[in-house]
Amino acid sequence: MKLFATVLLVSAFAGSMCAEDKPLVLASQGSFFVGGESKTITSPGRGPGAPSTQGEITINQMYVQFQTPPRAAQHVPVVMVHGCCLSSKTWETTPDGRMGWNEYFVRKGRSVYLADQVSRARSGFDPATFNAVRAGAKPPSELPPILDATHQTAWAIFRFGPSFNKPFPDEQFPVDAADELYKQMIPDLNTTLPSPNPTWKNMAALAVQLKGAVLIGHSESGFFPEQAALIDPSGIKANISIEMPCPDLTPAQITTLAKIPTLMVFGDHLSDVPNSIWGNAFESCKKFVDQVKAAGGDAEMMHLPAMGLKGNSHMLMQDKNNLQIADLIVSWIDQHVETQKSARRR
Repeated sequence: MKLFATVLLVSAFAGSMCAEDKPLVLASQGSFFVGGESKTITSPGRGPGAPSTQGEITINQMYVQFQTPPRAAQHVPVVMVHGCCLSSKTWETTPDGRMGWNEYFVRKGRSVYLADQVSRARSGFDPATFNAVRAGAKPPSELPPILDATHQTAWAIFRFGPSFNKPFPDEQFPVDAADELYKQMIPDLNTTLPSPNPTWKNMAALAVQLKGAVLIGHSESGFFPEQAALIDPSGIKANISIEMPCPDLTPAQITTLAKIPTLMVFGDHLSDVPNSIWGNAFESCKKFVDQVKAAGGDAEMMHLPAMGLKGNSHMLMQDKNNLQIADLIVSWIDQHVETQKSARRR
């Protein structure tokens, strides 16, 4: 196993070194929405004394942008979903200006679909409660809380260092560009959403629409691929979950998820930040991996420091070695998803 991991790391490093040498070639790119439903609302008048109006709006839709390289049909498409207080910008150019996973996966021949969670960024949110409170139809106590992480919270939760503005000696996140990350952080309105979260259903629907996809979630959305699979697993070819707590599931749910190849990814310094949640999150996901394996499934925990990659933060897709990690994930997809696809073609 150690030799295999070493070979993977060496090949990953060699592959990432030449990733930016050639022009990026696309067959197509674009954007669209998935899901959504109509809701009748009363809108406040535009201006003093103007009457309110009633009409329909669309809510709970998920914005998706995509890039498709030539010969993309050779590979399974990849869907990437961001975490708390962020948008799909997570997967684009890193805070210090390096290539992000979106472009790198495209250069590796994969079609990449970036989704903004429902209630975030270009997916929008349901304004009905806010307008009702403003109009006096509901009390202020019914306003949903809006999560907006501070710089200090982000530094601690994302494990950049033991205290604010003091990085770990081996920290892989480009802390000199932390201010650029803070610009990416936006209000999180997930508390306005119904249960279950519409993003789960939309992710499952997108996988069906793509005739098969690998779902990647991170942090707040880390277990969303599995939640999507519990709604409709038919289009999901693999689930990749990056740094999140894994919930307790029923035996029936484990059985469903055991039919889908699953990869868990965690970085370094999981318990080296005061009040860190990540040590317990890691243990809960190790338990989940063991449960899936016991049910006959294909599940793996990729713990980066155990593989020799030290200092990775919670934002490992933006870390200095982000392309090495991307290569490890591409290799896992090749072995656990693409081989199955090739076998089916034969």
